[in-house]
Amino acid sequence: MRIQVLGPLSAEVNGGSIVPTAGKPRQLLSLLALYPGRVIPVPTLMEEIWGTAPPQSALTTLQTYILQLRRRLGTAMGPDAPGGAKDVLVTRHGGYLLQIPEDGVDVHDYERLVREGQSAFESGDSQVCAARYRAALDLWRGPALVDVRVGPILDIEVMRLEESRLVTVERRIDADLRLGRHAELIAELTELTARHPQHEGLHSQVMVALYRSGRQATALDVYRRLRGRLIEDLGVEPSPQLQRLHQAMLAVDPQLDVLAGPRRTSTFDLYAA
Repeated sequence: MRIQVLGPLSAEVNGGSIVPTAGKPRQLLSLLALYPGRVIPVPTLMEEIWGTAPPQSALTTLQTYILQLRRRLGTAMGPDAPGGAKDVLVTRHGGYLLQIPEDGVDVHDYERLVREGQSAFESGDSQVCAARYRAALDLWRGPALVDVRVGPILDIEVMRLEESRLVTVERRIDADLRLGRHAELIAELTELTARHPQHEGLHSQVMVALYRSGRQATALDVYRRLRGRLIEDLGVEPSPQLQRLHQAMLAVDPQLDVLAGPRRTSTFDLYAA
Protein backbone atom coordinates (compact mmCIF):
# COMPACT_ATOMS: atom_id res chain seq x y z
CA MET A 1 0.00 0.00 0.00
CA ARG A 2 1.16 3.51 -0.85
CA ILE A 3 -0.62 6.53 0.64
CA GLN A 4 -0.01 10.17 -0.22
CA VAL A 5 -1.35 13.04 1.87
CA LEU A 6 1.02 15.84 0.75
CA GLY A 7 -1.44 17.06 -1.87
CA PRO A 8 -4.65 15.33 -2.96
CA LEU A 9 -5.35 12.14 -0.98
CA SER A 10 -4.11 9.06 -2.80
CA ALA A 11 -4.12 5.47 -1.52
CA GLU A 12 -3.25 2.58 -3.81
CA VAL A 13 -3.02 -1.17 -3.35
CA ASN A 14 -1.67 -3.23 -6.26
CA GLY A 15 -2.12 -0.19 -8.51
CA GLY A 16 -5.79 0.24 -7.61
CA SER A 17 -7.18 3.18 -5.67
CA ILE A 18 -8.94 2.53 -2.37
CA VAL A 19 -9.84 6.17 -1.73
CA PRO A 20 -13.59 6.40 -1.06
CA THR A 21 -15.70 9.05 -2.76
CA ALA A 22 -17.73 9.91 0.35
CA GLY A 23 -16.33 12.67 2.55
CA LYS A 24 -16.37 11.11 6.01
CA PRO A 25 -14.66 7.82 5.05
CA ARG A 26 -12.00 9.95 3.32
CA GLN A 27 -11.44 11.77 6.61
CA LEU A 28 -11.06 8.47 8.44
CA LEU A 29 -8.57 7.10 5.93
CA SER A 30 -6.56 10.34 6.05
CA LEU A 31 -6.33 10.39 9.83
CA LEU A 32 -5.40 6.71 10.09
CA ALA A 33 -2.77 7.16 7.34
CA LEU A 34 -1.02 9.96 9.24
CA TYR A 35 -0.30 7.53 12.09
CA PRO A 36 0.44 4.11 10.56
CA GLY A 37 0.81 1.37 13.13
CA ARG A 38 -0.72 3.52 15.86
CA VAL A 39 -4.16 3.04 17.39
CA ILE A 40 -6.44 6.04 16.83
CA PRO A 41 -9.05 6.02 19.62
CA VAL A 42 -12.72 5.93 18.65
CA PRO A 43 -13.45 9.28 20.41
CA THR A 44 -10.70 10.94 18.32
CA LEU A 45 -12.16 9.53 15.10
CA MET A 46 -15.62 10.69 16.13
CA GLU A 47 -14.37 14.18 16.96
CA GLU A 48 -12.75 14.44 13.55
CA ILE A 49 -15.99 13.49 11.78
CA TRP A 50 -18.63 15.15 13.94
CA GLY A 51 -16.80 17.64 16.14
CA THR A 52 -18.03 17.98 19.70
CA ALA A 53 -21.65 17.01 18.94
CA PRO A 54 -21.70 13.45 17.51
CA PRO A 55 -25.14 11.95 16.80
CA GLN A 56 -26.48 9.08 18.89
CA SER A 57 -25.77 6.73 16.00
CA ALA A 58 -22.11 7.85 15.77
CA LEU A 59 -20.54 4.57 16.86
CA THR A 60 -22.66 2.48 14.49
CA THR A 61 -22.01 4.90 11.63
CA LEU A 62 -18.26 4.87 12.33
CA GLN A 63 -18.25 1.08 12.21
CA THR A 64 -20.07 1.27 8.86
CA TYR A 65 -17.41 3.59 7.47
CA ILE A 66 -14.67 1.20 8.65
CA LEU A 67 -16.49 -1.67 6.96
CA GLN A 68 -16.69 0.32 3.72
CA LEU A 69 -12.96 1.03 3.83
CA ARG A 70 -12.21 -2.66 4.46
CA ARG A 71 -14.36 -3.67 1.48
CA ARG A 72 -12.45 -1.34 -0.83
CA LEU A 73 -9.17 -2.59 0.64
CA GLY A 74 -10.17 -6.24 0.26
CA THR A 75 -11.20 -5.74 -3.37
CA ALA A 76 -7.86 -4.10 -4.20
CA MET A 77 -5.86 -6.76 -2.33
CA GLY A 78 -7.58 -9.58 -4.20
CA PRO A 79 -8.52 -13.07 -3.04
CA ASP A 80 -4.95 -14.38 -3.09
CA ALA A 81 -3.56 -11.85 -0.61
CA PRO A 82 -1.78 -13.56 2.34
CA GLY A 83 -3.74 -11.47 4.85
CA GLY A 84 -7.22 -10.03 4.72
CA ALA A 85 -8.38 -6.43 4.93
CA LYS A 86 -8.91 -6.88 8.68
CA ASP A 87 -5.16 -7.48 9.02
CA VAL A 88 -4.45 -4.09 7.44
CA LEU A 89 -7.27 -1.96 8.86
CA VAL A 90 -7.16 -3.46 12.32
CA THR A 91 -9.62 -3.25 15.21
CA ARG A 92 -7.97 -2.75 18.59
CA HIS A 93 -9.48 -2.18 22.00
CA GLY A 94 -10.88 1.32 21.90
CA GLY A 95 -9.85 2.19 18.36
CA TYR A 96 -8.51 1.31 14.93
CA LEU A 97 -5.12 1.33 13.25
CA LEU A 98 -3.70 1.05 9.76
CA GLN A 99 -1.10 -1.72 9.89
CA ILE A 100 1.33 -0.57 7.21
CA PRO A 101 5.01 0.48 7.34
CA GLU A 102 5.67 4.16 7.98
CA ASP A 103 7.51 4.46 4.66
CA GLY A 104 4.25 3.54 2.94
CA VAL A 105 3.03 7.09 3.62
CA ASP A 106 4.67 10.06 1.90
CA VAL A 107 4.60 12.29 4.98
CA HIS A 108 7.00 9.97 6.78
CA ASP A 109 9.40 10.02 3.79
CA TYR A 110 9.16 13.80 3.92
CA GLU A 111 9.95 13.97 7.63
CA ARG A 112 12.89 11.56 7.26
CA LEU A 113 14.42 13.68 4.49
CA VAL A 114 13.93 16.83 6.59
CA ARG A 115 15.80 15.20 9.48
CA GLU A 116 18.62 14.23 7.12
CA GLY A 117 18.72 17.80 5.81
CA GLN A 118 18.92 19.20 9.32
CA SER A 119 21.70 16.79 10.21
CA ALA A 120 23.68 17.90 7.14
CA PHE A 121 23.04 21.54 8.08
CA GLU A 122 24.41 20.98 11.57
CA SER A 123 27.51 19.26 10.16
CA GLY A 124 28.11 22.16 7.78
CA ASP A 125 27.45 20.23 4.55
CA SER A 126 25.38 22.75 2.60
CA GLN A 127 25.39 20.66 -0.58
CA VAL A 128 23.76 17.62 1.06
CA CYS A 129 21.55 19.87 3.17
CA ALA A 130 20.06 21.60 0.12
CA ALA A 131 19.65 18.29 -1.73
CA ARG A 132 17.80 16.60 1.15
CA TYR A 133 15.49 19.55 1.70
CA ARG A 134 14.78 19.76 -2.02
CA ALA A 135 13.96 16.05 -2.16
CA ALA A 136 11.61 16.47 0.81
CA LEU A 137 9.80 19.37 -0.86
CA ASP A 138 9.53 17.47 -4.15
CA LEU A 139 7.18 15.03 -2.42
CA TRP A 140 4.54 17.75 -2.13
CA ARG A 141 1.93 17.74 -4.92
CA GLY A 142 -0.11 20.64 -3.55
CA PRO A 143 -1.53 21.70 -0.18
CA ALA A 144 -1.82 18.78 2.25
CA LEU A 145 -5.09 16.83 1.90
CA VAL A 146 -6.37 19.51 -0.44
CA ASP A 147 -9.33 17.40 -1.60
CA VAL A 148 -10.40 16.19 1.86
CA ARG A 149 -12.93 18.02 4.02
CA VAL A 150 -11.04 18.25 7.29
CA GLY A 151 -12.48 18.26 10.80
CA PRO A 152 -10.84 19.63 13.96
CA ILE A 153 -8.16 16.91 14.24
CA LEU A 154 -7.07 16.90 10.60
CA ASP A 155 -7.20 20.70 10.53
CA ILE A 156 -4.45 20.80 13.17
CA GLU A 157 -2.43 18.19 11.25
CA VAL A 158 -2.73 20.11 7.98
CA MET A 159 -1.64 23.37 9.66
CA ARG A 160 1.34 21.57 11.20
CA LEU A 161 2.39 20.10 7.85
CA GLU A 162 2.00 23.39 5.99
CA GLU A 163 4.07 25.21 8.60
CA SER A 164 6.72 22.49 8.37
CA ARG A 165 6.74 22.88 4.60
CA LEU A 166 7.36 26.63 4.84
CA VAL A 167 10.17 26.14 7.38
CA THR A 168 11.76 23.54 5.10
CA VAL A 169 11.58 25.91 2.14
CA GLU A 170 13.28 28.60 4.24
CA ARG A 171 16.02 26.19 5.36
CA ARG A 172 16.62 24.97 1.82
CA ILE A 173 16.99 28.57 0.64
CA ASP A 174 19.48 29.18 3.45
CA ALA A 175 21.57 26.29 2.19
CA ASP A 176 21.33 27.53 -1.41
CA LEU A 177 22.43 31.01 -0.34
CA ARG A 178 25.49 29.52 1.36
CA LEU A 179 26.25 27.74 -1.92
CA GLY A 180 26.21 31.04 -3.83
CA ARG A 181 22.94 30.45 -5.68
CA HIS A 182 21.60 33.90 -4.86
CA ALA A 183 20.73 34.92 -8.44
CA GLU A 184 18.77 31.70 -8.99
CA LEU A 185 16.69 32.32 -5.87
CA ILE A 186 15.38 35.79 -6.61
CA ALA A 187 12.31 34.74 -8.62
CA GLU A 188 11.30 32.09 -6.08
CA LEU A 189 11.79 34.43 -3.15
CA THR A 190 9.85 37.21 -4.86
CA GLU A 191 6.88 34.85 -5.17
CA LEU A 192 7.25 33.61 -1.58
CA THR A 193 7.36 37.11 -0.09
CA ALA A 194 4.27 38.03 -2.10
CA ARG A 195 2.46 35.04 -0.59
CA HIS A 196 3.78 35.78 2.90
CA PRO A 197 3.92 39.58 3.04
CA GLN A 198 4.83 39.77 6.74
CA HIS A 199 7.33 36.88 6.93
CA GLU A 200 10.59 38.50 8.03
CA GLY A 201 12.77 35.44 7.41
CA LEU A 202 11.81 35.20 3.74
CA HIS A 203 12.20 38.96 3.31
CA SER A 204 15.69 38.81 4.81
CA GLN A 205 16.56 36.08 2.34
CA VAL A 206 15.35 37.98 -0.71
CA MET A 207 17.23 41.04 0.55
CA VAL A 208 20.47 39.02 0.77
CA ALA A 209 19.88 37.39 -2.63
CA LEU A 210 19.30 40.78 -4.26
CA TYR A 211 22.25 42.40 -2.49
CA ARG A 212 24.64 39.64 -3.56
CA SER A 213 23.33 39.96 -7.12
CA GLY A 214 24.39 43.61 -7.23
CA ARG A 215 20.90 44.98 -6.61
CA GLN A 216 21.45 46.85 -3.35
CA ALA A 217 18.78 49.49 -4.05
CA THR A 218 16.12 46.83 -4.69
CA ALA A 219 17.14 44.98 -1.53
CA LEU A 220 16.74 48.17 0.51
CA ASP A 221 13.35 48.79 -1.11
CA VAL A 222 12.18 45.35 0.03
CA TYR A 223 12.98 46.41 3.60
CA ARG A 224 11.23 49.76 3.18
CA ARG A 225 8.02 48.14 1.91
CA LEU A 226 8.04 45.42 4.59
CA ARG A 227 8.56 48.02 7.32
CA GLY A 228 5.65 50.03 5.98
CA ARG A 229 3.36 46.99 6.04
CA LEU A 230 4.38 46.00 9.58
CA ILE A 231 3.79 49.51 10.90
CA GLU A 232 0.49 49.93 9.07
CA ASP A 233 -0.94 46.47 9.75
CA LEU A 234 0.51 45.62 13.16
CA GLY A 235 1.87 48.84 14.57
CA VAL A 236 5.35 47.34 15.04
CA GLU A 237 8.83 47.92 13.66
CA PRO A 238 10.80 45.10 12.01
CA SER A 239 12.69 42.83 14.37
CA PRO A 240 16.15 43.84 15.64
CA GLN A 241 17.76 41.17 13.41
CA LEU A 242 16.15 42.59 10.29
CA GLN A 243 17.01 46.15 11.29
CA ARG A 244 20.66 45.12 11.72
CA LEU A 245 20.62 43.41 8.31
CA HIS A 246 19.26 46.63 6.81
CA GLN A 247 21.99 48.67 8.48
CA ALA A 248 24.64 46.22 7.28
CA MET A 249 23.47 46.72 3.70
CA LEU A 250 23.58 50.49 4.08
CA ALA A 251 27.13 50.17 5.43
CA VAL A 252 28.14 47.62 2.75
CA ASP A 253 29.22 45.20 5.46
CA PRO A 254 31.68 42.66 3.95
CA GLN A 255 30.10 39.91 6.04
CA LEU A 256 27.15 40.02 3.64
CA ASP A 257 29.39 38.83 0.84
CA VAL A 258 30.35 35.62 2.63
CA LEU A 259 28.72 32.74 0.75
CA ALA A 260 29.62 30.04 3.24
CA GLY A 261 31.31 29.99 6.59
CA PRO A 262 31.66 28.22 9.89
CA ARG A 263 28.52 29.79 11.40
CA ARG A 264 25.71 27.30 11.05
CA THR A 265 22.82 29.70 11.19
CA SER A 266 19.98 30.99 9.07
CA THR A 267 20.21 34.08 6.93
CA PHE A 268 17.66 35.74 9.19
CA ASP A 269 19.93 35.23 12.20
CA LEU A 270 23.06 36.55 10.46
CA TYR A 271 22.85 39.73 12.54
CA ALA A 272 21.24 38.29 15.66
CA ALA A 273 22.44 39.75 18.92
